Amino acid sequence: MNLNFLPPELVLLLGAGFWHAAIVFLRVSAMVSVLPAMGELYVPTRVKLAIAVAFTFIVAPALPPFPEPDGVWGYARFAVTEAIIGLALGIGARIFVLALQTAGAMAAQSTSLSQVLGGIGAEPMPALGAVLMISGVTLAVMLGLHVRVAELLIGSYRMFPAGQFPAAAGLTEWGVFRVSESFSMAFTLAAPFVITAVIYNLALGVINRAMPQLMVAMVGAPVITFFGLFILMVGSPMILDVWTRALMAFLSNPGGGMP
Repeated sequence: MNLNFLPPELVLLLGAGFWHAAIVFLRVSAMVSVLPAMGELYVPTRVKLAIAVAFTFIVAPALPPFPEPDGVWGYARFAVTEAIIGLALGIGARIFVLALQTAGAMAAQSTSLSQVLGGIGAEPMPALGAVLMISGVTLAVMLGLHVRVAELLIGSYRMFPAGQFPAAAGLTEWGVFRVSESFSMAFTLAAPFVITAVIYNLALGVINRAMPQLMVAMVGAPVITFFGLFILMVGSPMILDVWTRALMAFLSNPGGGMP
């Protein structure tokens, strides 16, 4: 094997385990860069690197040794395939955060709470979306997100062997399914707010029809805001419970639920 592109002292120091850990690190780092909680934009890059190294030390000993790549092009093949697989798995988990943000946006638009505290994320989001996202990510970490991620990484080598490109058709179908499921979940999580808004607007229309001289919009605006906050207080435990169960189910079986 030609190792001229690496310092010989480094190869002698680290031995064969260097290649094994380096190949694992490629998949781990790509996944960590987009994971919920660990891959957020407000997390410093050095912290993400430390998390990726820590996961590498956990995952690498649980896997059989990989063959050393055959020169620069062999390592390049590993770099491309492992980055694609790691990003696919990480984006699959990231989609759950986007579902929670979408649910918060739908709820906020329904309850006139769409412009408060809107700058907490990388993209502007309404207050309900920010609250649900921070709460959901925090709850997932408290429930052992790091443990589930380590299990997923170890199990991913059975589904996607190292150095082999995943099937493009299957990966596309899986991605479309995950996106469609995220929108379905977002509407399910926002359903209490949407239903309340529909009932509120119907009642407002009836009152306005019966009493045209009453400025129902000024009277009703504080009411819908109050009900939105009340539903958030009462319903957020159930919303977050449904969301975390779905996230943990995905981490346990990333391909589950596909037709």
